[in-house]
Amino acid sequence: MTAQAICVERLRSSRQRRVLGWYAWISYEASLLAPPTVLPNLRDPPTLALLRGDPVLEFDHTRRTLHLISAVLAGEEARRLAHAVMALANSRDESTQPAAPEPALGVSWRHDAEQYGALIDRCQAAIRAGEAYQLCLTNEVLVKGYFDPVEAYRRLRRSSHSHHGGLIRVGEHALASASPERFLTVDADGKIATHPIKGTRARGLTPEQDAALRAELLCSVKERAENVMIVDLMRNDLARIAVPASVAVERLLEVESYPQVHQLVSEVSARRAPGVGVAELLAATFPAGSMTGAPKRRARELLGEWEAGTRGIYSGAFGRFGSDGSLDLAVTIRTLVLERSCARLGTGGGITALSVAEEEIEETRLKARALLAVLGIAEDDGRVCPTPGQ
Repeated sequence: MTAQAICVERLRSSRQRRVLGWYAWISYEASLLAPPTVLPNLRDPPTLALLRGDPVLEFDHTRRTLHLISAVLAGEEARRLAHAVMALANSRDESTQPAAPEPALGVSWRHDAEQYGALIDRCQAAIRAGEAYQLCLTNEVLVKGYFDPVEAYRRLRRSSHSHHGGLIRVGEHALASASPERFLTVDADGKIATHPIKGTRARGLTPEQDAALRAELLCSVKERAENVMIVDLMRNDLARIAVPASVAVERLLEVESYPQVHQLVSEVSARRAPGVGVAELLAATFPAGSMTGAPKRRARELLGEWEAGTRGIYSGAFGRFGSDGSLDLAVTIRTLVLERSCARLGTGGGITALSVAEEEIEETRLKARALLAVLGIAEDDGRVCPTPGQ
């Protein structure tokens, strides 16, 4: 990266107020909706991490300029920081290629394929009994080894670029994400939007195969039903804190394509009711319905009993709380959680009455594959698949 210019800015515009604020992750178990069934381990990453964003460096990829934005820095202090950043940006010593990862020391899945298949059976039994319409069943992969968070994030962004990437470090824990799913956005005028993703297909090896897989996703009765259930759930969630009659479905069942997968995406919007703050907004909507199933409360209770551990950072949310009252949060999927001697990643999918166990297991592998590759575990490595005994 070469910076052509760097500007030191005080708070003069809505854009500047928007980028300042708090940058955060919120773990799945931090839900204000209901207490977790399984208590988190004290050695786990913080359930809620908040980092003050001031000063903020904003890089304009089109103009190739850096802006240093701050409400607290001024004068000589700001100029010194600006010059230091400029020198770093123009440095030729830094390789543009991310470093290769250290070899992984071990890979284990919380549930192997046989166990995960049995959990799918339990989900479908609960659906047939009328306890739920859909259940977002998840799995966790633990990779032992030593991984540099910055280099891991650089590799992730190169292989899985998306609109909501992020790297957040707190102590010995780091989140490195290439999430394709916007959980919640709120602008300074109070417009709320959520973009649930439900429905996945792999990318094809040829343009013809890719187009066929895209069309298959768009026409799938099972995937469309799965998505519409979550759209309805999110409409209900937003209605609890919205101006009456302001909830609307802006997009329904559209395909978005990413380097490894096609995704079926919808969008629901609303107007925030007067007096509704961040706590009330999150209490009504968190965690994202796409990560629980429907109805949300019962889905969380059932999944908490069956998944044999906490989800932690995975399937929660991360992003920015702007100083102007805006909000921009992504769902924490396609994410590595890096610790001192290991990395964790979550993967899963929505189970409905129409689900086929073998297809659901393959979907978890597909979603894990790109993240495991970032950690140096190739697609032909047997550890990509949750085989019995792992």
